[in-house]
Amino acid sequence: MSITYTVPDEAARQRLDAWLASQMEGVSRERVQTLLEEGKIRIAGTNPRASYRLRGGEAVEVLGNPAPPPLKAVPEDIPLDVVYEDNELSVVNKAAGMVVHAGAGMRDGAGGTLVNALLHRYQSLSGVGGDLRPGIVHRLDKDTSGLIIVARNDAAHARLSDMFAHRELKKTYIALVHGHLKQDRGTIDAPIARDLLRRTRMTTRRKTGTRTAVSHYTVLRRISSRFGQYTLITVRIETGRTHQIRVHMASIGHPVVGDTLYGAPARLVAGPSRMRTYPETEALTLNRNFLHAAELEFEHPKTRETMHFEARLPRELEQLLLQIESGPKQ
Repeated sequence: MSITYTVPDEAARQRLDAWLASQMEGVSRERVQTLLEEGKIRIAGTNPRASYRLRGGEAVEVLGNPAPPPLKAVPEDIPLDVVYEDNELSVVNKAAGMVVHAGAGMRDGAGGTLVNALLHRYQSLSGVGGDLRPGIVHRLDKDTSGLIIVARNDAAHARLSDMFAHRELKKTYIALVHGHLKQDRGTIDAPIARDLLRRTRMTTRRKTGTRTAVSHYTVLRRISSRFGQYTLITVRIETGRTHQIRVHMASIGHPVVGDTLYGAPARLVAGPSRMRTYPETEALTLNRNFLHAAELEFEHPKTRETMHFEARLPRELEQLLLQIESGPKQ
């Protein structure tokens, strides 16, 4: 099976990948580039590059089905820290570094996700989220650890989703941020939208396309150390926008430690103190964000019982705190 497209004269000087994507319904430019890499697009019997500039009049042959095969998560035997489970739902303490589910942009669905591990443990989950996101009611960023709820059937999924929509669940995080927060408590009410210049980021600076986002923080302690000043906080979020806590804290000048995407330094470098001058090369690194979903409270979707769960800080975050707070203060 093949499809042939004839390039009109008015398309001359356009890039092949951009023009071809505009001709094929439901096929992205990235998918066209993949087909080119696989040798499935030909012009005069040759395999052109994505950057090929059209001349007009060419016959562009596309081999096979241009649409990608539907992605579907498959079971994988991956260890999980299951805090609670019954026939309706599970609560899992997700490790940092684990993606919750594969995205449509990931080739072949990508493995090693929370969904892959859940399918191995339970065989079936709620189908509301589709083949890539079965059971997933809400998400945590890859480099954020902590508690996440999973729906094991459609009825539970519907009820849990309704709770999220009406802000009936209580979600509390622990974060370490740069600098000393002045107030012991505060609320950040700043709408969030996709950053138009850097698509991997979110922002509070756009005027259009924003979604309401509200975060309440409470200071646990302020830290002054040879590695700088920090504040350990809890954050309760009313909404669950992408990167919400990370964006909100960065927007007030206190990025989450380890969050280089939003302005945090990659290394925590020790500086001089009154008692001793530490070499500039002494530094701490954290290969994740210091952000942990520590508490969840919600009404069980079937029994209506109030459920409350807590997950202590993982070892790498506790270790970093100990290292920052050890030795003479700044």
